[in-house]
Amino acid sequence: MTGLAWLGAGIGAGMAVIGGAYGIGRLAEGAMHGISRQPSAGGDIRTAMLIAAALIEGVTFFAEIVCILLAIK
Repeated sequence: MTGLAWLGAGIGAGMAVIGGAYGIGRLAEGAMHGISRQPSAGGDIRTAMLIAAALIEGVTFFAEIVCILLAIK
């Protein structure tokens, strides 16, 4: 049973990373479109993008930790 728990944790962590990467990719896409349409707002858009990317990374890291903790429980 422990092997299945580790398998589930690996799949869950992988899905969390894929979801986080997809979210950050969409975020960067939107930011690049916004900056290309209005270059004068580039600094504000970049700041908002970095904050949102940090939040996405935090949620992804939390999901990975939960997967590992559930596997070793």
